Amino acid sequence: MRDLHPVIHALIAAGFTWGMTALGAAVIFVSRELKRRTLDVSLGFAAGVMIAASFWSLLAPAIELSGGGILPNWGPALVGFALGGLFLHGADQILPHLHLRAPVEEAEGVRTSWRRSTLLVLAIALHNIPEGLAVGVAFGAVAAGMPTATFAGAIALAIGIGIQNLPEGLAVSAPLRREGMSARRSFWYGQLTGAVEPAAAVIGAAVVVVAQPLLPYALGFAAGAMIFVVVEEVVPESQRGGNADLATMGAMLGFAVMMVLDVALG
Repeated sequence: MRDLHPVIHALIAAGFTWGMTALGAAVIFVSRELKRRTLDVSLGFAAGVMIAASFWSLLAPAIELSGGGILPNWGPALVGFALGGLFLHGADQILPHLHLRAPVEEAEGVRTSWRRSTLLVLAIALHNIPEGLAVGVAFGAVAAGMPTATFAGAIALAIGIGIQNLPEGLAVSAPLRREGMSARRSFWYGQLTGAVEPAAAVIGAAVVVVAQPLLPYALGFAAGAMIFVVVEEVVPESQRGGNADLATMGAMLGFAVMMVLDVALG
């Protein structure tokens, strides 16, 4: 397994995270409703995982890798981090999408006549791109021989992202089911949000393998994109339903789980 090409590793790992999204969406076949409290805690948990992964799995290795270069050791990580946030900001302004539980009139991006289901799927898919990139870059870093990058650490990152993808699939499929869509179609749209992760992972791994000097920038880019998603979407959405304390505890739990996974396995 470890002898495979890093792009294949990234594809398999991101296939797992996509599968976890599909598993979460499949809950719609046995439960029609997702309680707001459950959604808020799940969103908080996802935020905690993404914040922890951004530091331990991405930014810290990027800073360590950059020592001895022309720029300060924090320079490439900072540049990549800023570019990741700017990339997601630009995509947020252009791609039509709709945040969870928001009325269709609040759709963001360019104006379109697309249906609510399409806009909702695009919103989650857009925000899954950084997760796929993070997985791909992590396996690319292992292939590049980075001292702080380990195969087990890359697997830990994929596991952490996969865990937080479980409720994400249901968070899409449940509202669609509640609005009258069939369980099968609700599941289809729910799992579809995770389909971007394998593609993003392959791109991230391939870029790092082909151009290894870009590795610290790529690590920072993935971190910046994930933090943008957390601050712009995940945390605000988790605090809207009147369960702020529970959502915050969920975030702390997610952070702790990802920290333990990364440190223990990495």
